[in-house]
Amino acid sequence: MMYKNLYVALFCFFSFFSLNAETINKININGNKRISTETIKIYGEIELNKNYSESDTNQILKNLYKTDFFEEVEIEIIGDQLSITVIEYPFINQLLIVGEKSNNYKEQIKKIIKLKEKRSFIKSYLSEDLETIKSLYSSRGYNSAEIEIKTKKITDNSFDLLVEINRGDKTKISSINFIGNNKIKSRRLKDVIASEENKFWKILTTNTNFNKRLLELDTRLLRNFYKSNGFYDVRINSKVAKLNDNNQAELSYTITEGERYTINKISTNIDQVFDKKIFFPLNKIYKNYIGEYYSPFKIKKLLEDLDDLIDQNSLQFVEHNVEEQISGTEINVIINIYEGEKTTVERINITGNSVTNEDVIRGELIVDEGDPFSKLNLDKSVAEIKSRRIFRDVKYEIEEGSENNLKIININVEEQPTGEINAGAGVGTDGGLFSIGVKENNWLGTGKSVSFDVEVDSESFTGSFNYVDPNYDFLGNSLSYTLVSETNDKPEQGYENSLTSIGIGTSFEQYRDVFLSLGLNASHDDLRTVSTASSSLQKQEGTYSEIAGNYGFTFDTRDRSFMPTKGSIIKFGQALPLYADSPSITNFVSASKYKALNENVIGVGKLYLATIDGLGSENVRLSKRKGLSTKRLRGFEKSKIGPVDNKDHVGGNYAAAVNFEANLPNFLPDDTNADISVFLDFGNVWGVDYNSEIDESNKIRSSTGIIANWMSPIGPMNFVLSQNLSKANTDKTQSFNFNLGTTF
Repeated sequence: MMYKNLYVALFCFFSFFSLNAETINKININGNKRISTETIKIYGEIELNKNYSESDTNQILKNLYKTDFFEEVEIEIIGDQLSITVIEYPFINQLLIVGEKSNNYKEQIKKIIKLKEKRSFIKSYLSEDLETIKSLYSSRGYNSAEIEIKTKKITDNSFDLLVEINRGDKTKISSINFIGNNKIKSRRLKDVIASEENKFWKILTTNTNFNKRLLELDTRLLRNFYKSNGFYDVRINSKVAKLNDNNQAELSYTITEGERYTINKISTNIDQVFDKKIFFPLNKIYKNYIGEYYSPFKIKKLLEDLDDLIDQNSLQFVEHNVEEQISGTEINVIINIYEGEKTTVERINITGNSVTNEDVIRGELIVDEGDPFSKLNLDKSVAEIKSRRIFRDVKYEIEEGSENNLKIININVEEQPTGEINAGAGVGTDGGLFSIGVKENNWLGTGKSVSFDVEVDSESFTGSFNYVDPNYDFLGNSLSYTLVSETNDKPEQGYENSLTSIGIGTSFEQYRDVFLSLGLNASHDDLRTVSTASSSLQKQEGTYSEIAGNYGFTFDTRDRSFMPTKGSIIKFGQALPLYADSPSITNFVSASKYKALNENVIGVGKLYLATIDGLGSENVRLSKRKGLSTKRLRGFEKSKIGPVDNKDHVGGNYAAAVNFEANLPNFLPDDTNADISVFLDFGNVWGVDYNSEIDESNKIRSSTGIIANWMSPIGPMNFVLSQNLSKANTDKTQSFNFNLGTTF
């Protein structure tokens, strides 16, 4: 009986196999006119002498339909023959765009629509492409654009497409209003969002053009900002009122702030497959956050600490998620750590980068094609892309790959203006100072930074050029080039001086939050004097050359680089001569500590110390001696304190400054579009190695004052009004200074 059952089972198996699979010895393809038979075989993955089941023929259908070459495909197996009959889509003979003068817009349209010249004409794509083009114009501010796509049949197998465009006028943002923001000023919220009010001086930015995508981005930015300040359940609603007479839009954001939450407890739930001892160091880190206001950035920081432990212990396929349990105005955070699905990245697609080169984005990816798929590394990759500050937003989607253990990652970026223009002026006891600078953070879409700055006063001119590649050769290291030219013409002091220097440097993250920098600098110094110059300066007359190497360390724990509210940054640097006509060693140390004193006051303390010492019997040259800038010691002109030789400030061998600041974001009424900071500065420049008869100026200088940041009708402006508390008779003071800047 057992043998009988076995025979029946084998008979059924072979009968089923013979009914569902055939060995194909001949392939017939019919109906193709433009697409060759061999091309169809390649795209369909069709092979001779292969057993074809129903699932195989279904896969051929999918492969051929995916090409967008065929309107209909029929497959039939008769004996050992595979017969395929196709009906091809007609093709697009030419694509014409009329009404649009800009070649850039035309190229963008051709790039983003599905219907392309010399490709298949698929009628269902017409409506999709129409919406795509409208979306493009809307993103540029042309919300009233009239667009029509017309078709003209040339033959049975070909069409011409005509895209008619009437841009219309741009919809500008006339005003931005916030309702319900009781605890955070509107002035601060305007800095958070991407949209900007249309002002006559904002001719270089596109953010004054209204579009729905920008409005959605603003809502996300506001929500994230509030949540980062503890407002866990904040709600943001946006509304647009369009004024048809002048085609402008009024934006309104209604904000329900809700309660402000603190972190009560943080715990870890670890899968049994992992050794729990690995994650014990997290408990010490958790204690630093207990009792603080909740922020997703703090949770992100905790997850980064967790990722470091995962990397240090070479763990793979580790996933984690966060649970947040609310009790009153307190949040309990639970971090779940578990073994994820063992899959591999099949492909990564990048979209949305119309300006930025794709390799700039791929250079920031931690996860790559062929790597084990890890959502942790994917999130870190997205964070790295965002940190370049050349994209307004970065999103990703995960799709199933061609096999069960493969994943496809789609990354979409949204670009933003990356240029900056700034100008500044100061008024002091010895005349005025003017400066201007231009910077582009995404030069030609390569992700590189290029800047040019000029500073002029009655006696000197300084120009500098800087080029920075933040990710040179995709190694994670930055590479920078610098060129500086400075001239000083001081007939009253009897000398003129010119200094030209070029430098190259690199920096990289050696450890977490610890950055190392290395550089090489070459300079040429030319000092000329006349009889009215001091004898000491006359001794230094001549030309001097130097090649110096420099290195430095930076330890940065700030919560963010722009307007930080917590953390510190400490820097140390040293320059050593490799070849010099007059060798010297330079050292500097700087430190800044940030702390939110309460909801309305953010305090910062800063320390700066710089030294330069000649080697052997050499004295430090005039052009290399130390001074203090107007940012380190406000209320005084740049490098106009310290030792004086023949009525000229010659700088010192040593310079030091201590600064205390308090930002008062809610001090002024909201409708002033301004905020206020107060400061207290201490500083000194001293030490003269080349002439013991000159007073070393061992006197502490100090000043206090107010800083005002105002969004004026002509642009964002920064004012510094200062009062000296202590100074020397020879110091040159500067009671007022301002800067103007914008982006493009």
